[in-house]
Amino acid sequence: MAWRTRFAPAPTGYLHLGHVLNAIHVWGIARAHGGEVLLRIEDHDRSRCRGEYETALREDLDWLGFVPDLGYQPPAITAHNDTPSPYRQSDNAARYTAALAALTAQDLTYVCTCTRRDVARAAPHPSGAEPRYPGTCRQAHHPESATRARRVRMAHGTEIFEDRYRGMVQQTPAEQCGDVLVRDRHGHWTYQFAVVVDDMAHDIDVVIRGDDLLDSTGRQLRLAALLGRERPITWWHHPLIMHPDGRKLSKAYHDTSIRERRAAGTPAAALLGEAAWRGGLLPEARDLTIDELPALFAAGR
Repeated sequence: MAWRTRFAPAPTGYLHLGHVLNAIHVWGIARAHGGEVLLRIEDHDRSRCRGEYETALREDLDWLGFVPDLGYQPPAITAHNDTPSPYRQSDNAARYTAALAALTAQDLTYVCTCTRRDVARAAPHPSGAEPRYPGTCRQAHHPESATRARRVRMAHGTEIFEDRYRGMVQQTPAEQCGDVLVRDRHGHWTYQFAVVVDDMAHDIDVVIRGDDLLDSTGRQLRLAALLGRERPITWWHHPLIMHPDGRKLSKAYHDTSIRERRAAGTPAAALLGEAAWRGGLLPEARDLTIDELPALFAAGR
């Protein structure tokens, strides 16, 4: 049976070249090694996600030639994006509610009234570094009515996993991030929780993503174990496309979108080649077609 990976963008803005690089890795590795690609819409943050961005990202993927085997199909196949789908996070609150209930039944969750500012003040950290939640509410026994926010207890212990790019990695979630927030005070499910629940529901075997998410892996492995996952995951955390000053490409910095490049007349093959070159997959920029992607990874990249 073919193994399965996923491409899981958040519709909080238009796709940029960094997303294209990730798609190259996802589809290239899958096609080179007999895997399937599932397309998932990660719109857990309802305050930032927009329907027009979801429509645009599906159109851009279709234009670039990234056609999924499962999940959301290109707009030519699925005309509307307002139909409930098991592959869109905002349509699957029941899935996350059931997972939270399972953890609560094991006495692994608690009510947390701390805001981000509270956590930052209680856990001083260098600029740009992740604050570690100090466990302020762990023994507070707040009533469930106090807030919708919930955290999962991270016991001490090390998570060890092999990354196909980085080799063996060890992480200690309790020291790294502390107890993990799984639902915020607005009732939004967090990325760390939703992605674990979805990967289990969607039978994901391989996770291919940028190395900015490497630090999330240990806590996600821990959450998956607490939820009863037995199926192992293979990890690939690839390098990112960076600005000269060291910043990664980001919607927050208004980096030029694929949509703008399309409107300016840039061919899809040129964008693919540019992303692959800037991501270290090609020695120089050149046109690159979808059919050429597997060859970039056939040697075990």
